[in-house]
Amino acid sequence: MLAPFTQGCGAVFMMHHVRPARTDPFQPNKHLEISPEFLRAAIERIRANGYEIISMDEAVDLLKSGYGHHRYAVLTFDDGYRDNLEVAYPILKEMDAPFTVFVTSGLVDRTSELWWVALERIIADNDEVVFTQAGGAGGLSCRTAAEKNICFEKIVDHLTLEVGEQDQRLIVRSLAERYGIDLKALSDTLVMTWDELRTLAADPLVTIGAHTHDHFAMARLEPQDARADVEKGLQRLEAELGRRPKHFAYPYGKSYAVGPRDADIVREIGFASSVTTLPGVLQSVNARDPMMLPRVSLNGRFQDPAVVDQYLTGAPFALYRMARWAATGFGVRSGVSRFFPSTR
Repeated sequence: MLAPFTQGCGAVFMMHHVRPARTDPFQPNKHLEISPEFLRAAIERIRANGYEIISMDEAVDLLKSGYGHHRYAVLTFDDGYRDNLEVAYPILKEMDAPFTVFVTSGLVDRTSELWWVALERIIADNDEVVFTQAGGAGGLSCRTAAEKNICFEKIVDHLTLEVGEQDQRLIVRSLAERYGIDLKALSDTLVMTWDELRTLAADPLVTIGAHTHDHFAMARLEPQDARADVEKGLQRLEAELGRRPKHFAYPYGKSYAVGPRDADIVREIGFASSVTTLPGVLQSVNARDPMMLPRVSLNGRFQDPAVVDQYLTGAPFALYRMARWAATGFGVRSGVSRFFPSTR
């Protein structure tokens, strides 16, 4: 019923890992993993709904031109995981589905950290994690799966909301050293090498996009530092792959991690588009500013082809925005709050 009003002209789908499902009771990063079977089913459902799967270049051109004779979808993968090459690519190649990989160059260089994966492994392997900054006297209990999830959420909140991005990484490195996690080996296992990326990039089906160098939340950096992280990632990709990426994905992409200032930065650098993790389908209004495009997350916790059908109506995102608007007092509370400084 809502689809005629909410469907939009297209959708940019967001994924991270594609690999066989795990059975571990503690999987705080499960939303970042989908199975090969679900990837195939999702592509089939997208096409069954009348959407053409196209490249990021084509989608931006269509969005700007206002061409509306058919709807389109873009498949994107963030960070540069090896399973994108080994598991997802053969499926996408077989199904002739173009896709984009947004690469964090520092992960490929092995100079940056998969801190969220390291944190999951630390908590999974221990019954207590000493982390007094996040609360508790001497440590956080994580004996059961429930306790482990609480521990993970508490530490993540501290790392992403309470301390700066540089301090976040110092804390993670200290935790990794204390609990015997080799951060470089983690990237060696999970992230592609430059040679592997060159193999992937050689296929016309594939677009390589930029995703900063160190995967910092841009809005939490000073302007010059945010720009430097974007430019360094761009320079590394161009140097290694011989091609300057035209499209960009904000790390995290949430409201606390990216804002209008960051959109201005990537616009000034010269990107043709930038995508967020803010939920939604493409609407004509996005043509005015393709530097903050919404995406549809293929979430590992909801691997049901019927969910893809619902996403494509656009209705879940319209209802989500309405609920958030209502939660802020129908805009009154958020409007008043602009007059007061944040305490965070």
